[in-house]
Amino acid sequence: MTAHFARQPVRQIAYFVPDIEAAAMAHVRTFGSGPYYIAEHIPLSLCRYRGQPAELDHSSAYGQWGEVMVEFVQQNNPGPSVFHDIYPDGGQGMHHVALIVDDMQAEMARFEAAGHATALYAEVQPGAGFAMMDCVATLGHFVELYEPTPILLGVYDLVRSAAQDFDGRDPIRSFTLG
Repeated sequence: MTAHFARQPVRQIAYFVPDIEAAAMAHVRTFGSGPYYIAEHIPLSLCRYRGQPAELDHSSAYGQWGEVMVEFVQQNNPGPSVFHDIYPDGGQGMHHVALIVDDMQAEMARFEAAGHATALYAEVQPGAGFAMMDCVATLGHFVELYEPTPILLGVYDLVRSAAQDFDGRDPIRSFTLG
């Protein structure tokens, strides 16, 4: 698996938090990252947790920190999820890194063959999916996979371009996914 990461740059570091706006503001103050684009209650057209249909209501804040995107994510509904797998009692901390891959199904199969189960597969729109591979036992976090769709690349471009001239003003901005 280590050789796999050498070929795939980490594009995002994500943290699970109870309040995405407070976490984003703290990161702006501490590290000068941002601005952060907040998507509330991200709609999912498909959600499978550990192979079973599931409900996941989550919100995320996306900002740029140097060469990497930072995501803060909160779960808005109770119940099992990849977030509660690591933080079952309301804790917070690093949750996953994200990789953009050319063929998500092939990468999922490769992770699974290495003993890392697909813990979550979800789609924001049909065909715009993401997978969370369970690498907690070996890496201490999940690895998120997604393909370079126009929607995904548009979000990355928006966040990166806004960071180029970010002067600390207007650090929280809203936008819609889905």
